[in-house]
Amino acid sequence: MTRTRRAPSGAAVLRVELTDAIVEVVIDELAEKGYARTSMDGVARRAEVGKSSLYRRWSSKQDMVADAVSQLSVPLVDIPDSGSLRGDIERAFEMVVQWLSDERLGRILPDLTAEAKRNPALAKALTEHLEEPRRAKAEPVLDRAIARGELPPDVDRELALDIFAAPIYWRYTVRRTEITPEFLATLTDSTLAFLGARPAKKRRR
Repeated sequence: MTRTRRAPSGAAVLRVELTDAIVEVVIDELAEKGYARTSMDGVARRAEVGKSSLYRRWSSKQDMVADAVSQLSVPLVDIPDSGSLRGDIERAFEMVVQWLSDERLGRILPDLTAEAKRNPALAKALTEHLEEPRRAKAEPVLDRAIARGELPPDVDRELALDIFAAPIYWRYTVRRTEITPEFLATLTDSTLAFLGARPAKKRRR
């Protein structure tokens, strides 16, 4: 999967290529061992770096994990303007499927979701590094739809952003059911109806 990496905050003087290599190790460790058995010591050994290299980048295991997963995930939420809410939603759904279909993420995300239920520090780190940035990147879809007159200005943003990912996550990760083009088409129609979408206003010439 192609992705654009962002350096951890405050890491401007750190070697980007080393950070990238460590992140790959973190992802591999999570996919193979799960969160509980992933450790700073284990990552350092596998990456062949000292633990100090990790602590210069992340203050804790949960921050390291959340930031590593975000670098695999957050860049995939840049949804281009298709010119319509329907087109934007279709693209958003395609990107969620692409995200969840990543072999390593498919193993990592359910484990982190379960772990976060009993680990407040991890839950906080995932919210800050993963959830909030992903939702912020999806907000322009709503802004564009409001500007085109397709959605009312008071649309429930939180609920709308939930719908952009939750049904697919549930079907793919929890029910382990195939995501078909027919399902995505039905989900798109249902989402537009639920949000009360209207035809875009014609622009005056």
